[in-house]
Amino acid sequence: MDVAAIPGVPDWLPGHLEDEGIEALYPPQAEAVEAGVTEGANLVASVPTASGKTLVAELAMLSAVAGGESGKALYIVPLRALASEKAEEFEQFERYGVEVGVSTGNYDSDGGWLADKDIIVATSEKVDSLVRNDAAWIEDLSCVVTDEVHLVDDGQRGPTLEVTLAKLRQLNAGLQTVALSATIGNADELADWLDAELVDSNWRPIELQKGVHYGQALHLEDGSQQRLEVRNGESETAAIVRDTLADDGSTLVFVNSRRNAEAAARRLSSTTRDFLDADERETLAEIAAEIRDVSDTETSDDLADAVEGGAAFHHAGLASDHRSLIEDAFRDRLLKVVCATPTLAAGVNTPSRRVVVRDWRRYDGSTGGMAPLSVLEVHQMMGRAGRPGLDPYGEAVLLANSHDELDELFERYVWADPEPVRSKLAAEPALRTHLLATVASGFASSREGLLEFLERTLHATQNADRNELERVTDRMLDYLEVNDFLERDGDQLQATGLGHTVSRLYLDPMSAAEIIDGLRDWERSGGRTESSRTAGETGDEEPAGFTRASELAANDDGDDGPREPPSALGLYHLVARTPDMYELYLRSGDEDEYTQLAFERETEFLGPMPSEYEDDRFEDWLSALKTARLLEDWASEIDESEITDRYGVGPGDIRGKVETTQWLLGAAESLAGELGLNCVPAVREARTRVEHGVRSELVDLAGVRGVGRKRARRLYDAGIRTRADLREADKAVVLGALRGREKTAENVLENAGRENPSMDGVEPAEIDGIDATAGESDDGDGATAADDPEDQSSLGDF
Repeated sequence: MDVAAIPGVPDWLPGHLEDEGIEALYPPQAEAVEAGVTEGANLVASVPTASGKTLVAELAMLSAVAGGESGKALYIVPLRALASEKAEEFEQFERYGVEVGVSTGNYDSDGGWLADKDIIVATSEKVDSLVRNDAAWIEDLSCVVTDEVHLVDDGQRGPTLEVTLAKLRQLNAGLQTVALSATIGNADELADWLDAELVDSNWRPIELQKGVHYGQALHLEDGSQQRLEVRNGESETAAIVRDTLADDGSTLVFVNSRRNAEAAARRLSSTTRDFLDADERETLAEIAAEIRDVSDTETSDDLADAVEGGAAFHHAGLASDHRSLIEDAFRDRLLKVVCATPTLAAGVNTPSRRVVVRDWRRYDGSTGGMAPLSVLEVHQMMGRAGRPGLDPYGEAVLLANSHDELDELFERYVWADPEPVRSKLAAEPALRTHLLATVASGFASSREGLLEFLERTLHATQNADRNELERVTDRMLDYLEVNDFLERDGDQLQATGLGHTVSRLYLDPMSAAEIIDGLRDWERSGGRTESSRTAGETGDEEPAGFTRASELAANDDGDDGPREPPSALGLYHLVARTPDMYELYLRSGDEDEYTQLAFERETEFLGPMPSEYEDDRFEDWLSALKTARLLEDWASEIDESEITDRYGVGPGDIRGKVETTQWLLGAAESLAGELGLNCVPAVREARTRVEHGVRSELVDLAGVRGVGRKRARRLYDAGIRTRADLREADKAVVLGALRGREKTAENVLENAGRENPSMDGVEPAEIDGIDATAGESDDGDGATAADDPEDQSSLGDF
């Protein structure tokens, strides 16, 4: 189909597409148009990666926006990184008057600023929170596109996407729903659920050849073989990368852990280095310098070292700036190989000539051992092979260690169809959250109404037997009532004021209950826990060598004095115990260390400490303590590099924990205010400290946009203690504290409210311990999350 023949789209679009080199639609795109995607029809498109799904979305959204004065389109993505990528892609239409907005954070915001946008890009969690917070423009939506809709099968995020789509369709009777998916085994069920036309295709713009490498040959699915020699001392992966580079191609290597990704990139850089020309070496050295500037950590240095050799690793432990630099350099063909965990296959645009699935098993905590990856997940990785316009073909390769494994891999993955996706909504954690939100946001006001709403979900489409869902629903309603989030009057349901707050804050009700119990415990006990008394009453004996801090306090004959507010550690530990926080796990030797720490600082904890003889509960409690200690270190200005070494984490992990803690402590502050508790100032300070990574005395300074933790400390040590001081301080002292960076100093002073922030003619003062000529490459903290008020908090990325 020629682009000029597409019906229902804005007049300027065919010309725009032709200018972009698109004169005719791919077959799946033409099928979508014939099915009515530009004329308001619901559609499920289940097609391979790189087959033009994004253009199908654009055709639907632009036709919806052009179809009326109030037309508005929403594009839902699973990852924040993908949201930014898609928003940048859609911004090409702004020259034609189409306004584009992106929103991924601030779960207690109604996103009012998005009301004048034509196309809005957001994560499914953000859209869910917008619905809960009554965003007025939601009712103006005429089209919603959901990318990677097969992720309804994901146990963590799938239920949110499923419920959110059901709510949007209930709110907007005429809403056009377009769902984009990888090739899956039951696309027809998704189409039935969404009352949609189905485009189910295996067509790709360039050929994808799947195969298995074994011995000295690449065995392809069509029965052919290619010699691919593994030289002495060379790994299979290195041989494939070398062979790909000889044909001027790039390689994505998927492995099963962060450590393996880093080790593989380090080894493969010795292979890729020989294929770099002088210009590439120079540009990669510049990118490596940028990577080192992102964070002063071993992870950052290791990544930069690999990049200088033309290789890189990519995983969730990296900072977002790390990941962006790697993705851009790989797309620009500067990096020759990227070694990644499977998360990179979740939609980010990083195609390559070859994909190597090195590890097809990974650790499964539910079984305590290694388990095979799903066919769908492996096919998602394989689909990254082949770049339209750059590669003549794509190849996806698994690695076999024996002839039997060669046969197994062909049967298990190469020749296999992807599994059907199944709703995960009936799981208790998901259901308790979404039941409360459904009642609080007015979608149902009775048990019967709840069950009727659930009939709109994929779960109902896939399960004729409603008994199990009803049983789980009743258990969750009991839980919500007991915790004072819901009130029942016969069959009628009503969210309490507390329940409305919990829903608006986007908390798991169990997280809210944990936070409330902890804050109330502090209020009742005068800031001292009752865990020692509880342990004594049950007859538990303490291990030899430990003396509880509460015992020392109890033996103090002096007056207790005024009650101490909750400590930062106690508050960090409280939120780390919630289901909304991913805790650090205990490594060998950690249990003794954190058990001793628990007894030493017992009076700081909010809520009773379980007995160390309750193995699972106590281990989880210590894992939360380890997480809280990391946060306390960050808020005590410990260097990022020391934290990553001490806890075995990456800079991205620190940022993820910090963002989640900000969000949870913000919620704790709201809950404490709702309940009239006296700990609000302490919670607010703990939240601000972790946000900026500073001690108490720097809270005011670090809150100035553009300052950050290291600059705040240098300003403080130079005698500038507050925001008000900044407005009056000697400019030479400010410039000296900021290491002579005039533009930075001007921005900081302007953000602090200084009338004349100009540094013209100012020479930096000499300040003890600060080299004004050193620059600030070691800071990595000039901008904080506060720079972007719409993207401050997150539940984390895959």
